[in-house]
Amino acid sequence: MKNYLIFLYKVWRVSFQGSWQFYTWMAFLSILSLIGLNAYSHQLVDGLQTTGMTNQVSWGAYIANFTFLVGVAAAAVMLVIPAYVYKMHHMHRVVLFGELMAIAVIIMCLLFVMVDLGHPERFHHLLPPWGKLNFPGSILAWDVIVLNGYLLLNMHICGYLLYCYYREKKPTWLFYIPFVFVAIIWAVSIHTVTAFLYVGLAGRPYWNHPIVAPRFLASAFTAGPALLIVTFQVIRKFTNYWIGDEPIFTLRRVITIAMIINVFLLGCEIFAEFYPGTVHQAAANYLYFGLHGHNGLVPWIWTAIALDVIGLTILLTPWSHRISGLNTACIVCFVGIWIEKGMGLIIPGFVPSPLGEIVEYLPSVNETLVCLGIWSFGILVYSWMLHVAIPIMNGNLKKTSSST
Repeated sequence: MKNYLIFLYKVWRVSFQGSWQFYTWMAFLSILSLIGLNAYSHQLVDGLQTTGMTNQVSWGAYIANFTFLVGVAAAAVMLVIPAYVYKMHHMHRVVLFGELMAIAVIIMCLLFVMVDLGHPERFHHLLPPWGKLNFPGSILAWDVIVLNGYLLLNMHICGYLLYCYYREKKPTWLFYIPFVFVAIIWAVSIHTVTAFLYVGLAGRPYWNHPIVAPRFLASAFTAGPALLIVTFQVIRKFTNYWIGDEPIFTLRRVITIAMIINVFLLGCEIFAEFYPGTVHQAAANYLYFGLHGHNGLVPWIWTAIALDVIGLTILLTPWSHRISGLNTACIVCFVGIWIEKGMGLIIPGFVPSPLGEIVEYLPSVNETLVCLGIWSFGILVYSWMLHVAIPIMNGNLKKTSSST
């Protein structure tokens, strides 16, 4: 117990030590987080009327970001599988960074759910003994369990491995390998269950497709590894932890395959929406071409499709074998999928409403600031975890060290 408390004390001390670039970066993210907190305080006082959501469009930017980020969190498995299933030893140097990212992203997901609640203080109604979770009948209950379970799994794996690095001891197989393989299955489950939240709403035909779940996973395994590739290059440029090109180009192959599947499933979805010509294609008409003079989402979805196609084209060309081309493809794919799974998925499910009303949605300034604050806080948490983890993994922060 004493050794563990000393470890936590050293982690606390190293958290406040760094270069001026580190202080500037953390201060910048802290300011943005506080701006978001201030915006949320206005929402907490005045209610969800401070957002662009209405009775007709009751899910907006908050749930859109939540849906996208669940996929990013699940993508950590794309590092775990090569490292622990296919025994790619070069992936072991980076697998912890993916799991730390999963922790930060799941925290962001939970924050987006919290700010979407009109009365977050009433959350206890979901928790026994004060309330009822309605498990296993409620898909929402499943989502609560898988998200929090995935968070706890990654916290255990990362915490245990970092503590072993600190003590310069080999990790005990029983204490982390079973959890790693459970986390692989759990990572797939969090995005699958999130997809089922939409698929199960029969009154929203735009979401009522069996390919939503596999398309969620394909897009997740594109956007998540794309973000990791950029992150790895930031780590090796601004820290003394070297990451070679092998993990980066291993993830490039993953992104290429996942993006091919994602674009193919998008084409399948478009065919299923428009070919039958039924009344249920009204939401798709609104999204892709506009409906009765309302076309607020048309620029969004065509921009997303263009970015997806451009990103896939780059990935299929020799340019992606160079870091500059790969970075371009990663950024383009990441932004394209963020739009596609946000404004291109959530909003058209509500337009038109089951009563035929067409009410367009646009995030308010206050709502946008809350989103910015949560993104900034998630990046802040991830930056702090990297700042602590890298000295431990390098051996600069260890049990026998007299300095911190």
